[in-house]
Amino acid sequence: MNIPHFDKRAKFQTEELPDLGPPVEVFRRMLSGPMPFLLESSLIEPGGRGRYTFMGSRPFLTLSSRGSRVRLSSGGKSRHFRADPFSTLQKLLQGLRVKNPASDIPFPGGAVGYFSYDLCRFLEKLPRPARDDLKLPDLHLGFYDQVLAYDHWQKRWTLSFLDRRGIKLSQDKNSFLRQLTKPPAPCPRPPAPQARPRLVSNFTRREYLAAVRKIIGYIREGEVYQVNLSQRFSLPLSSPPFSLYRKLRERNPSSFGGYLDFPGLTVVCSSPERFLRLEGEKVETCPIKGTRRRGRNPAEDARLRRELRESPKDRAELNMIVDLERNDLGRVCRYGTVRVKEHARLETHPTVFHLVSTVEGRLRKDLDVVDLLHAAFPGGSITGAPKIRAMEIIAELEPQARSLYTGSLGYIGFDGRTDLNIVIRTILIRNGTAHFHVGGGIVADSDPEAEYEETLVKGRALKEALTE
Repeated sequence: MNIPHFDKRAKFQTEELPDLGPPVEVFRRMLSGPMPFLLESSLIEPGGRGRYTFMGSRPFLTLSSRGSRVRLSSGGKSRHFRADPFSTLQKLLQGLRVKNPASDIPFPGGAVGYFSYDLCRFLEKLPRPARDDLKLPDLHLGFYDQVLAYDHWQKRWTLSFLDRRGIKLSQDKNSFLRQLTKPPAPCPRPPAPQARPRLVSNFTRREYLAAVRKIIGYIREGEVYQVNLSQRFSLPLSSPPFSLYRKLRERNPSSFGGYLDFPGLTVVCSSPERFLRLEGEKVETCPIKGTRRRGRNPAEDARLRRELRESPKDRAELNMIVDLERNDLGRVCRYGTVRVKEHARLETHPTVFHLVSTVEGRLRKDLDVVDLLHAAFPGGSITGAPKIRAMEIIAELEPQARSLYTGSLGYIGFDGRTDLNIVIRTILIRNGTAHFHVGGGIVADSDPEAEYEETLVKGRALKEALTE
């Protein structure tokens, strides 16, 4: 199988389109294609985040891995070999490089997919988790040469496509455009009402509390400062996956959401957290630490906001992770460029409040996005500090492999621009069963009961979307 390498003259082209309708409805027209993706923010901030929605299908190349077994597929042919998946990705991106930007569109084409948490074992020597029951690829990316974008500020649709100098696009542009003008197929009707499904956790309440106490013991012994502990809920899926996504985005609008329909897995994501953004040399990460539920009225909302802002425990959690992220970025950024741009900003979400910081730096000129991933993956906000010892404790105490949870989802553009989230507030659909994790950072003064309740608060929107 010949792996495509772009001609040095390859360039992006863009075509402005007439109004196609609401993006989430337009994407329904793409669901019949192979490996459709939707990346969007359903929290639109004028002059801020959420400007673009991206979608596409029919990648010309796919890369997946499980352990050191790597698979490359293109044009109906596949090649299997053993390699480090990060090194394989780095070599691919070096050959699939396009230098010209496509006007102001941050993602005109490139790789879309996910990096699972379990890839951390290629970066550090860590024990295996007790059980990997989902058996999903650790990494799965599609490479797309046509991307449809909607600019929410300018109310404008644009199709970006890659002129690869004699190499055919993955699909004919005109047929692609004709598909977008057809009415979307109706969503399948949900099955007849049955008994309400019951969520099943991989921890009992007692087991989760015991795990929190064990972490507190490790902290008091000086082995670690903070550990993120999670539990996983599962239940049979009773509605079509895209209907579930629409319901979740209405109940829990998010800054870094998305929908992937990949072979053997559907990902329904409503993440509030950015992991890494790379634009030129500028690197940015935005860790979240500190959570309070939303109040039942404005007065309670105000009390809970004030409580979170003034909480020494939550501030300490965030301070630890900001220091960790500064250290991670410092491994690959130019000396003196890493700084905390904004610290402990309070963000309001439909079901919770969060404290968020922004750390930025300038990537060294001799390094690329894969070097950045090597330095920072997985995000410190969902491991703990120090990172390696925290991940060892996670492997010891959590009953199943995390898989995608607390990994990353998003895009790496052929022009180098990258935006990746932290996979939280996300439902994985595998073999007719829905799974989602919720967790929180455990520190020395954590109250086990309060930590358990925090996981339920974080999972409320996911539970409601699945069971109501």
